Amino acid sequence: MSIELNYLDTGGDGTPLVVIHGLFGSADNWRSHIKAWEQRHRVVAVDLRNHGRSPHVEGMGYTAMADDILALLDSLSISRAHLLGHSMGGKVAITLARQAPERVASLIIGDIAPVAYGHDHDSVMAGLRRVKEGRPANRREADALLAEHVKERAVRLFLATNLMRGEDEGLVLRLGLDQIQSDYESIMAEPAGSKPFTGPTLVLRGSASHYVADEHLPALRKVLPEAQLVTLDAGHWLHAEQPEAFRGAIDTFIDAL
Repeated sequence: MSIELNYLDTGGDGTPLVVIHGLFGSADNWRSHIKAWEQRHRVVAVDLRNHGRSPHVEGMGYTAMADDILALLDSLSISRAHLLGHSMGGKVAITLARQAPERVASLIIGDIAPVAYGHDHDSVMAGLRRVKEGRPANRREADALLAEHVKERAVRLFLATNLMRGEDEGLVLRLGLDQIQSDYESIMAEPAGSKPFTGPTLVLRGSASHYVADEHLPALRKVLPEAQLVTLDAGHWLHAEQPEAFRGAIDTFIDAL
């Protein structure tokens, strides 16, 4: 059963660009890109279940998350959209494109392949759990708690976007951490669906990321046979590390359709 997702909608005419964040992200992380894109498109950026301001519910399977997006498109009377998904959000977008290709004008995938991955987030989960249990009074205390498990400051800053002021003035996580952790295997799994998506597709990967390695390309071509592959000089968060190149590649791709 789908849920009502929180979202940002710039309004406007034309085929919308729907932006789907990755694990531990939210629509808020895309505000600078949205500000740039809203001059060209109607942009709808979503908070996936258990993320941002969307409800906390059991189940992180890709069919369920794609159904949430479809329900939102229906509620906004959007018949077709350009779908942009980063990381986990890319798997959600691939699932939706495979299961409802008539709703997808084009598919844009940020640094993820349609394959199963190993456990990459143990330290992040431990850090977030420490923050949840520690109930820090401020962001400095939250960063210290995260740092017990997460050494990279850039990653801690990204995770800190999930903090909000609680009822007792302490900081709390707006993530559905329990729900995410209990169904983590579904997040690491392949996207759902059995058919390839044969519509226009752009795959952006980071040269310093392992998520779309050359060894993943046969699986990618099988699921996304029309994919154009562009490699940016970046890691996994290529939209944050190379924002102009990231937007430029997407704009060029959509303009050519």
